[in-house]
Amino acid sequence: MSSGKRILLVEDEENFGSLLQNYLRLSGHEVDWAKDGASGYSTFVNGDYDVCIFDVMMPHMDGFDLTAKIRARGNRTPIIFLTAKKMKEDMIKGYRVGADDYLNKPFDIEILLLKLEALFNRSGSVNSLRTEESYSLGNYRYEVKPRLLHFNDDFKKLSPKEGALLEMLCRHLNDVTPREKALVEIWKEDNYFTTRSMDVYIAKLRKYLKEDASVKIENVHSSGYGLYVK
Repeated sequence: MSSGKRILLVEDEENFGSLLQNYLRLSGHEVDWAKDGASGYSTFVNGDYDVCIFDVMMPHMDGFDLTAKIRARGNRTPIIFLTAKKMKEDMIKGYRVGADDYLNKPFDIEILLLKLEALFNRSGSVNSLRTEESYSLGNYRYEVKPRLLHFNDDFKKLSPKEGALLEMLCRHLNDVTPREKALVEIWKEDNYFTTRSMDVYIAKLRKYLKEDASVKIENVHSSGYGLYVK
């Protein structure tokens, strides 16, 4: 587990917040804990954090509004939502305002630690989820801006949606890309028709990547898709 990261925890439940702060500190992280959304925002503005963990339902300012205010500043610090609400609409709203991941309460603390590790590894420098210019995927190389997928001396020009989807999968390399996040960010809505459309595009990307057996796009049951390079 990576150590020495600065984490902002915003959680209004006293016992749970104290327990989570202590566990994260025992895992080697520096953790500031705010107990409502308003104080969480002021703490964030005056600090420098590698990742944020926000409860959704809080007094004074909920997790959605807190995230929206932070994103309005142009800040891309990774944010994980903790919520007891399991409605699909709430997940979509969370991704729409800028959340990077979700955990439904109650959850196993080890799952949270794994999600944190994935965020740290994914961003390289976790203070910024910047877009890479290109990604290496086995014998493939994907150039983001021109949307060119290279294989040996050949290349394929991807469509805008193909390119956006492959870029998102690359940003979550060897991890799960949440289906709802992809639909909200790329298709702008999550419904039956956009879900089927995304499945079609996943099939296209699998076809484009089939020449290298070490590169796989796998279905992750009830969660989304994972791009893995073995």
